[in-house]
Amino acid sequence: MKDFAAIDFETANHKRSSVCGVGVVIVRGGQILEKIYRLIRPTPNYYLAWFTSEIHGIAYEDTVHEKEFPEVWAEIVPKIAGLPLVAHNSPFDASCLRAVHEYYGMAYPQYTFYCTCRASRQVFGEALPNHQLHTVAKRCGYDLEHHHHALADAEACAWIAREIL
Repeated sequence: MKDFAAIDFETANHKRSSVCGVGVVIVRGGQILEKIYRLIRPTPNYYLAWFTSEIHGIAYEDTVHEKEFPEVWAEIVPKIAGLPLVAHNSPFDASCLRAVHEYYGMAYPQYTFYCTCRASRQVFGEALPNHQLHTVAKRCGYDLEHHHHALADAEACAWIAREIL
């Protein structure tokens, strides 16, 4: 796969619409052309420290003055137009994107998603101890230092996609 946008969402709580961070890595011709990272004021706007903030490090204070999803997404959409989206465990990211579109009453354009986790299972099978993002990234030659940071995870996903999709 040579042209795609790798994407990763972080959420503030158990609601899929509570997107509080997004990382996007745009790849064209197999080359990373642009990296986008945005914090987002989530909806609903509360954090479950034990469930999310401990994992990704984003807290209420970090996003309380940030733009809401529609404004952030309006900046991203033109950059990913016509590109398939790639995510590690894409059902999660696709469900977040769908949920936040629904929450704001935004039309959902049926994005095409590819999953690097599913692809890893097909390509590497039992050769890997697991198919978690950091494990697969390492197998593909990428050192994921800041796991659970949306941009770092999107970049690792892009690296994996270039290798195995």
